[in-house]
Amino acid sequence: MRSFILRLSGVMNLLMRAHLTNVKEHLKEELKDPYFRELYELDSVKTEIAKKIIEHRIKHNLNQTQLAKMVKVSQQQISCIEEGDFSNFQTIQKVLLAIGYKIKRIQIGQLSAKEKRIVKNNLQQV
Repeated sequence: MRSFILRLSGVMNLLMRAHLTNVKEHLKEELKDPYFRELYELDSVKTEIAKKIIEHRIKHNLNQTQLAKMVKVSQQQISCIEEGDFSNFQTIQKVLLAIGYKIKRIQIGQLSAKEKRIVKNNLQQV
């Protein structure tokens, strides 16, 4: 029975590695699309911000309510930010400043004609 479990475990590991390889390949292919890449990069930044806030709370032994009181926002706002819901940029700035971070630079650029067509096509598909 034990050898069966060990073999099954080995097969599961192989399947997981194969699946991860497929996911990585799929992502690599999707990132060739400028529209997808832009959204992916934005999500990466949002994830990094959420991680910094959560790490700060853990390091300073704070719960969401305590951090919210410190920043003078609601606990629900902290929760939303930590989940990647960035509906209020000013609140995000307040939280980041309160924990010792700032947003260095936001770069906004005009879309090229090609990028505009890609965005328009992607939005029509949704």
